[in-house]
Amino acid sequence: MSGNRCSFWEASLFALGLFGLLHSKQLTGVLDDCFCDIESIDVFNNFKIYPHIRKLVERDFFRYYKVNLKRPCPFWPDEGQCSIKDCHVEPCPESKVPVGIKSGNYNKFSQAAGSISDARECEQAHELGAVNSTLSNQTKEAFADWAHHDDAQDHFCGLDDEMSPEAEHVDLLLNPERYTGYKGPSAWRVWNSIYEENCFKPRSVYRPLNPLAPSRGDDNGEGFYKWMEGLCLEKRVFYRLISGLHSSINIHLCAEYLLDEGWGKSVWGPNLHEFRQRFDPAETKGEGTRRLKNLYFLYLIELRALSKVTPYFERSFINLYTGNSQEDSSTKELLLQVLNETKAFPMHFDESSMFAGHKIESKTLKEEFRLHFKNISRIMDCVGCSKCRLWGTLQTQGLGTALRILFSEKEIKKLPENSPSKGFQLTRQEIVALLNGFARLSTSIKELHNFRTLLKDQSFTGFQHVSVSMKNSSSTL
Repeated sequence: MSGNRCSFWEASLFALGLFGLLHSKQLTGVLDDCFCDIESIDVFNNFKIYPHIRKLVERDFFRYYKVNLKRPCPFWPDEGQCSIKDCHVEPCPESKVPVGIKSGNYNKFSQAAGSISDARECEQAHELGAVNSTLSNQTKEAFADWAHHDDAQDHFCGLDDEMSPEAEHVDLLLNPERYTGYKGPSAWRVWNSIYEENCFKPRSVYRPLNPLAPSRGDDNGEGFYKWMEGLCLEKRVFYRLISGLHSSINIHLCAEYLLDEGWGKSVWGPNLHEFRQRFDPAETKGEGTRRLKNLYFLYLIELRALSKVTPYFERSFINLYTGNSQEDSSTKELLLQVLNETKAFPMHFDESSMFAGHKIESKTLKEEFRLHFKNISRIMDCVGCSKCRLWGTLQTQGLGTALRILFSEKEIKKLPENSPSKGFQLTRQEIVALLNGFARLSTSIKELHNFRTLLKDQSFTGFQHVSVSMKNSSSTL
């Protein structure tokens, strides 16, 4: 170490028990599988991204998400819904949903192709639900042609049937993601199925701290990480994405914890004990640092996807339609502001190194990658807590949309300026999930800063001594 003083960043991370995250032999501030340091992400997110994306997802276009929370679990017998009151999701009355969202824009393209059947017209409008209604004849012809196109795009999630009679609009602002009390065997069964059956892992290799693993698998993770080191980049990335998503969700639950039910008014806020139990290296045998690393890695992946999809939204005819033209215009302006910030980030993840080997092998691996992720999106139907299922579904679909964007570079580059494209298209559902999903990751990074501040201010054993020692040491980042 060199220099003459320690940064506040170091002191804060030491308080959190994350000193090794920046100063281990493997990291020295840089994340694995990419060239970006954690401190740069923190500064960029907390000052450039978080303030804007927080406002964006409060806009009408992004706050209403249509989802079917009543589909049965396809993998094991339905265990019934959680009876805890905070697990409940309150659907939005149709009268409260903006007209442009409620209609699904199904009537906006009825003249696109007079010869096309009513069912096909509905399909067209569903797929182009985020597009302005002022379409030229040329655009309508392209749209009609696209209606005949078999959707062969690389979807990483099963697209929700928005026309299902059981699908309902949910106001995300009135149903925030937070700790509901849903835990135990049912919750662990979901995550265990995700990790054990969908992350390319042999059954003979046990994840560290897996409560469902036999005791003989508890080797402090040595066997697991030795196995991880032997994986190809794509399979390592897959595991890190899932771990990062799991970590992000856990941070939300720790940050919005039920502290006091009071007299008819619940009090929600950060729970330091829960946070340390999930992320403190001393309490997680070092796993906490790895989990947070994977959160930052996931953030970089979705950040990269947003920067790459910017040209899609920059086209003049793309309109985030709700029926309120003034708000629609300002919403798009705010969206482009966020997207332009993502483009300006200097240390993006380079996805070109993925699926870059032998053509046939790469294609097979990519398809396997896609199907594994799609299976995880179906596992969300097995979550017993409706609110957990809502946000799990949304964030999984958001990540799936980000992955599709990353691997659709050629199609995005070929987008026509003034008309829809049958090569690449996003539904409103995907757009809402993509931006809300990234907003959740941005919130997680911001909440980490808040927890560091709380832990710094908290008088716990040894912290003051450590802090003074570090200030007097000769080290800087």
